[in-house]
Parts: sequence; structure tokens; C-alpha cells
Amino acid sequence: MAETQVKMPQMGESIFEGTVTKWLKKKGDKVQRDEPLFEISTDKIDTEIPSPASGVLQDILVKEGQTVQINTTVAVIGDGAAKPAEGKAETQEPPLAQAKEPSPPPGPAPVGRPVPTARGEKEEAEDGDHEHIRSSPLVRRIAKEHGIDLASLSGKGTGINGRVTKRDILSYIEQGAPAVPPPKPVEAPKEAPPAPPPMKFTGEVERVPMTAMRKAIAEHMVMSRRTSAHVTTLFEVDCSRILKAKEKQQAEFERSGVKLTVTPFFVQAAATALKRFPIVNSSLEGDTIVYKQAINIGIAVNLEWGLIVPVIKHAGEKNLFGLAKAINDLGERARNKKLTPEDVKDGTFTITNPGQYGGLIGTPIINQPQVAIMGMGGIKKRAVVIDDAIAIRPIIMLSLSFDHRVIDGASADQFMAEVQKELENWPV
Repeated sequence: MAETQVKMPQMGESIFEGTVTKWLKKKGDKVQRDEPLFEISTDKIDTEIPSPASGVLQDILVKEGQTVQINTTVAVIGDGAAKPAEGKAETQEPPLAQAKEPSPPPGPAPVGRPVPTARGEKEEAEDGDHEHIRSSPLVRRIAKEHGIDLASLSGKGTGINGRVTKRDILSYIEQGAPAVPPPKPVEAPKEAPPAPPPMKFTGEVERVPMTAMRKAIAEHMVMSRRTSAHVTTLFEVDCSRILKAKEKQQAEFERSGVKLTVTPFFVQAAATALKRFPIVNSSLEGDTIVYKQAINIGIAVNLEWGLIVPVIKHAGEKNLFGLAKAINDLGERARNKKLTPEDVKDGTFTITNPGQYGGLIGTPIINQPQVAIMGMGGIKKRAVVIDDAIAIRPIIMLSLSFDHRVIDGASADQFMAEVQKELENWPV
């Protein structure tokens, strides 16, 4: 049989790398098509990847704990007869040439060929300094054209191993990056005062390395805060009618094997509002706003090992039962590591529910490349004024974190007012 290369899959439109956390088969083991082969972790998903073919796991090219780019060959499946490949993952640097051409004997410089000057040597040295910062030649050229010192982005790159990407340098420029100041006259170095020692906790500690998923989430969140102009608006919503509807329909849903919570009500209200305000269902590519035709709502699911956001596709076309069934299914498969790449891609809007743990409200970070995320607080009974009378009502605080580069405050508030209207006027 022909060899089958096992690739690192893409687990979302903004995911370009993944970490192999565990191999479920050993080299030389027989595997069946669609049998779990290995586990991966990204900032969006922690799941098992099935084998693309039946055969023998002929070679493992990526070790546990190693992070590689998508479409990298991580293993080879064959019939067991071929000699295992001894190479490494395709993304690694090619071997150096085994022999170099002999250098020409020293002699006078050719006519018409400029002799390097001290200035040229200085420029080469500066380029060499930039080489030490992980970046591409394109990034270094952009930095040079705009007078940006790449050292100011050291350790802040969103690429693999902190590599500074084109998006990083352009985002830095958009935010008003300071240009490199002109060189000053060389002065005799002054003795700097000794730096104070770093403050350290002197008590007992336990040091635990971050998991691959935790590191990916951290990088994605920092990138989002650096990318979007975050603004948050807050709304109070009376949940009396949706709680009555939930109580009325709960038994009917359970007879069909579907658990009914309050979340589907908020998803349906958000989907209705997104139809009226498509700017909230968009994304930004350079200076172009991309309006998404489909309404795909991601639901943040908290797991013991991290947070993932499976996506309800075409949420605007589903009724309450369809939304509840989809939420139950995605949550169950997320907890059992059975999500597929399709389950976490193409989200256009996200809802997160910190209120399920008793929180009053939260100001969530936007899930890039989306432009808004809605946070649900806890539903609590409060005294409110209705027609000049004090009444007790179940109230929830909703937040909308939005990207002010794309969405104005008026549009954000109009969107949330539509969500509020849908929930407070729910048919019972």
C-alpha cells in the first residue's frame, strides 16, 4: 500500500499551529481508519485526531509536547514493510550543503566593484542584529522602511516561538509605533547605577509549567487585546418571561432527550439581533470590513484543562429546540475530546457565560478575528421600579465587548437593545 502522511490539522481560521500532547499509538502499532491516533492542543480546542487511513504507524515525526505549523507531516502510515523514515518534520530547516565552493584566491578588487565601506559594514551589522529577532525578510524590510526598531517587538510576536509576523509589525505601526530616533553623537559611557534586584516571593511555592493549551490561550488573548480597540457596554435584562418559557417547555424538551437551559434563549436573541445589525457579525481585514453572510455563534465551554469555543453553525436558521440540541451536543463532545476541526471553525460571534459560577458580570476579550463577544452574568432577583412601583424581578447583566475600530458605540447599544427587547418580550 502507498504511504499516507498524517498532517497537523487546522483547528480554526485563526489557528496556524498545534501541539501534539499525546500519542495514542506507538510506532509499529496497527491502526484502523478513523481510530484515535493522537491528541493535539491549540487555544481553541483540545481533542483527539483520528487516523486518516488503515495500516501500520510506520514513523512518528513529531514528539509529544512539540508545536508545529498546520499541514506539517507528524507521522507516516504504511503497510509496515517499508523502512521507517528517518527524517524529521517537514517544517524543519533543510540540511546545509555538504560542500562549499572553494573561495577565490585573494587578489585586487575587480574594476567597477565597490569596496565595502565602514558605513556598509555598519548597515550589515544592523541587519544582523535584526536577524537575532525571529522575523521574516519582509517584516525586517517593513521595519526598516518605517524606521521601526524590531527590538521593541522582541518577545511579543504571535508566531511560532515568538516570531514577529507581518500582522504584528503592521498592527504596531497602526498603533503609532515610535520611529527610531536619529543617532546621537558618541559619548563616553557613563557608569550606570546598579539595578535593584527583582522582587521575589520568599515563601514556599510550587512551580507548574503552563500546558500547551494554556500557553496558546494566553498568546491569543494578548494578541486580541493588542489588535482590537476594546470597549464594553452593559445592559440589564428582565428574565421573567424566558424563565417562564423555560419552565413551561423543559419537560417537553427532556422527553426528546434535550436538556433546556437559559443559554439557547440568549443565542436565539443574539442571532435575531445580528440579522438587524450585520456590522456586529463582521470582521476586519486590513482596511476592509468583511460582512459574514452566515450567523455562526460560538459558545465558550469551560473544561478542566482550559477553555474552548465550539461553534453553532447557521444559528439564525435554528429554532429554540435546534439551538438547545446543538449546545448539548457540542458541550458533551468538548468534554469528551470528540470535537472535530469543523466544530471550531468559521465562528462569527461568541457568547460566554461567567454568570453560571455566580459572577455578576464580565468584560470578555474578543475572540479574533471576530469584532464582538457577549458576556452573560448571573440571573439574580433584584428590586426594580416598574410603573413607579417597586417589584422583585430576575435580572441579568449582559455585556458586549466590541472592537471600536469597526463598531461605533451607538451601533453596539442598538444591538444590545434589540437583544434586550427579544428576551423581555419572549412569547410564553
